[in-house]
Amino acid sequence: MSGSSKGRNALVPTKVLDGAELIPVADGPTSPDRLDLQRDSFAATAFGDVLDRSTHAAAARITGGLSPSALMSGYLDWWVHLATSPGKQIQLLDKAARKWTRLTRYACSCVASNTETAACIVPLPQDKRFRDASWSTPPFNLMHQAFLLNQQWWHNATTGVRGVTPQHERAASFVARQLLDVFSPANFPWSNPEVLARTQKELGQNFVRGLQYAVEDWERRAADKPPVGAENFKVGGNIAISPGKVVFRNDLIELIQYEPTTKTVRPEPVLITPAWIMKYYILDLSPENSLVRFLTDQGFTVFMISWKNPDPSDRDKGMEDYRRLGPMAALDAVEAITQQNRVHAVGYCLGGTLLSIAAAAMVRDGDDRLASISYFAAQSDFTEAGELTLFINESEISFLEDMMWEQGFLDTHQMLGAFQLLRSNDLLWSRNVKTYMMGERTPMNDLMAWNADATRMPYRMHSEYLRKLFLENQLATGKYDVDGRAIALSDIRAPIFAVATETDHVAPWRSVYKVHLLSDTEVTFVLTNGGHNAGVISEPGHRNRHYRIRTTTADQQYVDPDTWSTLATPRKGSWWPEWIAWLTGKSGARRKPPATGAAERGYPVQGDAPGGYVRLR
Repeated sequence: MSGSSKGRNALVPTKVLDGAELIPVADGPTSPDRLDLQRDSFAATAFGDVLDRSTHAAAARITGGLSPSALMSGYLDWWVHLATSPGKQIQLLDKAARKWTRLTRYACSCVASNTETAACIVPLPQDKRFRDASWSTPPFNLMHQAFLLNQQWWHNATTGVRGVTPQHERAASFVARQLLDVFSPANFPWSNPEVLARTQKELGQNFVRGLQYAVEDWERRAADKPPVGAENFKVGGNIAISPGKVVFRNDLIELIQYEPTTKTVRPEPVLITPAWIMKYYILDLSPENSLVRFLTDQGFTVFMISWKNPDPSDRDKGMEDYRRLGPMAALDAVEAITQQNRVHAVGYCLGGTLLSIAAAAMVRDGDDRLASISYFAAQSDFTEAGELTLFINESEISFLEDMMWEQGFLDTHQMLGAFQLLRSNDLLWSRNVKTYMMGERTPMNDLMAWNADATRMPYRMHSEYLRKLFLENQLATGKYDVDGRAIALSDIRAPIFAVATETDHVAPWRSVYKVHLLSDTEVTFVLTNGGHNAGVISEPGHRNRHYRIRTTTADQQYVDPDTWSTLATPRKGSWWPEWIAWLTGKSGARRKPPATGAAERGYPVQGDAPGGYVRLR
């Protein structure tokens, strides 16, 4: 018998196909029968993998991308623990009895009194369905009060059950709320007093208009056309019209350099990395609410990344491609064009997350080109990333991966559907009532038109994003690798300006606030009213705007979010001037604006803004 370690029975490395192991193959001479077995095993594994993925992808088209297994596991976890908790069951029976008693007393009081009776339950502040005075008249008062009491009872039933995991508890409560919202009395014409009054006044013409709107909307969805009115907003026509040039292009981005509007500018240019989930021009909508225009008017040279809308050929582009071809390639171009090695970097939403990755890697590698960092509604810790995390587990991510594997990307309609589900009251049911029952179509505006101009996300990138950031939270725990080596956000020393919004469902402000825990530098934190988009697009003169602001130096002790909100004095107006003052304080003396592009250094002008990538659908 040979003394070699590679004897006849030694095994060669196991082959892998998309995570599925094949049988080990013996070293040395191989019989035809064994070769046939090896080929049969490979074919069977490949066939099984494709069959499973195709089945999951087909199911995803029906469920809107939600994994039935993830939903079922959450429901079963809640149901089994509730079924074995007699004490909780007794509490729920007691709550049900007391709620029906309250409703009965309310009904009797309404019958016995000629004046308006105080409600037995008040809707949550964000629930606008029952604000009209007509909901206080019989029988609609009883309908909506019974609905709210039932909704409250189900919240009690799906929360506080001992043994249920926090994620499954949130998922069970969320699903119960979504199902109950379907049967809200506001959603049906015969139980909605506002719809009945409009129908009586217009002799049913509201339903005629509503049917016309419904047919029109269906035809547009079937033809993959934007919603009604979006055609009045043309990219490069009346939105995204700040003058500028495309000065760099690669497989993933176009870099736009905007023309200065002042005779002198600050030496440090501003480089903006927007989210690639939507088009960049949310920061350059109409001239009156364009952040780009506001920056150039204040004497800053502005560069903007415009992401390509990926197609199936981009399926294998990952997070590292987005970092390398995105902010890093743009930073090289900005430095070459302006001949400045200090840059104010800005990141919005996912762009802010990517910027934090790039900034930490730059510090690790001795690259100190960032004079400051500004984050707009951007997260780096995803443990409390809002209701988007409800179903982010292995089952749901695998389900999404199989859906994206088949088509090569996450489709725009699938993303928009998920966001609508998170705010179904505002974005789905209330809209349907107003449009199809009341016969009123909300006029399109620039922000709504932008919101309808969504983009896709490549298979690999979105899979890595969900797994590394949402599921494993690698960035916040020092486990995220760039070029094979870990990075740490605490290494960042550039001053940070972080903006969060009060009613953000995508990046909740307390999650954004964790920048104080993750960084070891000066942080100026702003909390403004509004949501994920409207709070950021908060130009001076915008009505009913307010914000809080407070700076924490590197040597100050940490304070929790609630304490911070009491220490930060509320201020009226837009936060944009505060940001400009902050940037100005981190900038040098004004000088002549740089030239547009630098052909001699490899960055020639390649066309007018807004470029070509923003027009890809």
